[in-house]
Amino acid sequence: MLTDMSSIKLSAVLEKQIQRLCLNDFPCGYGTWRKTKDSPEEAETEDIHALLDLLSCPHSPWRHETSWSPQAPALRQLAVLTPERLHTDFIYNYFTALRIVGKDVSVIDDSLLKFSKLEELVLSDNRISEIPPENLPSTLKILELRANRLSALNSLTNCLPPRLEYLSLGSNSLGSHDDIRHLTGRHWPQLVSLDLSDCEFKAQQALLSALSTLTCLRTLVLEGNPFTLAPSYPGFTVDSLPQLSCLDTSWLSADERQCFRGLAKNSDLIVDRASATVSVGRVKGIPNPLMRVDENAPVVTYAYFITYEFISHQTVNLNLDRKSELEAAHVTEDCFSDADLQSIRNCEKESSTQDVMVYTEETCHDFSTVSGHSTSKLTWSECMDFSHTQTYIVSDLGGLKRFFNRGLYLTIEEEKVLSWPAASEDVHVANPSRPVKEKKSGKGKESPIKSGSTKDKCTDKKKKPVPELVQDAPIRRILRSVHIPLQSLVTGAQKVDVLCDLGALRPESGVEAQTLEKDLGKKIKEDKKKDKESKQRGGSGTKPKNIAAPKGKGKGGQECEMDVHSENSTSVRLEPMTVEFNVELEKWQSASEAHQLLLPHQNS
Repeated sequence: MLTDMSSIKLSAVLEKQIQRLCLNDFPCGYGTWRKTKDSPEEAETEDIHALLDLLSCPHSPWRHETSWSPQAPALRQLAVLTPERLHTDFIYNYFTALRIVGKDVSVIDDSLLKFSKLEELVLSDNRISEIPPENLPSTLKILELRANRLSALNSLTNCLPPRLEYLSLGSNSLGSHDDIRHLTGRHWPQLVSLDLSDCEFKAQQALLSALSTLTCLRTLVLEGNPFTLAPSYPGFTVDSLPQLSCLDTSWLSADERQCFRGLAKNSDLIVDRASATVSVGRVKGIPNPLMRVDENAPVVTYAYFITYEFISHQTVNLNLDRKSELEAAHVTEDCFSDADLQSIRNCEKESSTQDVMVYTEETCHDFSTVSGHSTSKLTWSECMDFSHTQTYIVSDLGGLKRFFNRGLYLTIEEEKVLSWPAASEDVHVANPSRPVKEKKSGKGKESPIKSGSTKDKCTDKKKKPVPELVQDAPIRRILRSVHIPLQSLVTGAQKVDVLCDLGALRPESGVEAQTLEKDLGKKIKEDKKKDKESKQRGGSGTKPKNIAAPKGKGKGGQECEMDVHSENSTSVRLEPMTVEFNVELEKWQSASEAHQLLLPHQNS
């Protein structure tokens, strides 16, 4: 009921457009405004040429939008010159092209048959889900149904317009084997140009086998389909359709045909899977982490790595439950934050539930999922070259297309490890140094340890090895993250090569740097307070010796304060963090290259 109320018929939209032409109103049609031989001299009339100017003048209020049909402006001129001809049948028969775009049309009703001389019908960007061919004029030569809601071609291929030469079905949910069966020469004998771009065709060999029966086909658009991500595209298409002159808006040359000659005869080499290579190169612009380390802090080491998400192929046993499948898919997700993990899990859930392919019904279950991947870890330097290269083989071409359309997120992460001296028995032996200092500073008595023999001293030295360091659990934080669009790989590009600019990172913007700065500031205030109290006690006389230590601390505090301020002042001039990143699809450049790449895999 709601569907019927919300449906918009094509005839209703066309009638409204014709009414907006105002063929019977000023300055068109009959009226007192027309100057004729019988018009009284005192009547306010307009010359025909003046009336025609009102139709075409850019600033005229009687100039109407006529882009929906190239015949609309001419029809208005006829309404000025010979209005007596404009009866209903004449108007309908006058139109040869109609372009109704973005009007939410959902129903093509039989009123379209009134346009008995219609040759071109453009209905892009509407809500049409079914095309009744009996409602299409038999004179139609061009039919464009791009970006609608078509999900099947079975209804369109009955009682087709026999003269149809151009058909555009791009950006629709087409791609089933049943759709392929309706794209043959038996259904479209006169078809010269076909647009199937941005659909969901995955079976490359089956589709090309059907299209090869279109003997008149000269122009074909296939980019945006999942199978175009495979290495065999466009070579296999070029050799399979020798009658083509233009593929994906590019004219085919004789040299290109020669490169792929013979590839169609070796169809056993064609595999509908994609090979994508991800590379992470040099990273610049990360501030030196040692600038914010306190001298009294434990040993601190920093490492940096790049994480990114990518779709990959997984194979699991059918006996595994769903939880085990997801655990198998989480390859390196421990390098992501909670927010990133949630996003990845959502993508995995969507991909794994929608893109399932069963290769062997009894033993295995194959699917593709988006998971996290990481480079190796490097210590800080002004320019860190990760030289990370990873190739992913993906059988789920539909899932790969959706992934490329969405793009991926790349993240720079920092790993900090705190190391502390390990507790041992030797440390307890050395602890008496504290009371020794007390006795020494008290009455100047000789320490009992000093009275020991030289042999004992040597033994003590031997008992003091280099202290071992115990590492805390790594502390990881995300420095910056960036989204990288990959949609161009779907629309024909072979490689995306970008220098990602993640912006300048201020050292004090991190939580760790803020904590360090607060601690330094607190220490500076305490040292200044002690120094001030010491001055008040000592007066203007000679300063006691034991004040030298606080002075040194205060001096150190001033140095730290200067470092903090210098850090704040220079952070404004920091260069932005940049990452070299690229994704490249494998594409065969010739038939011989295809043999060289595939035969070793088959022999193994």
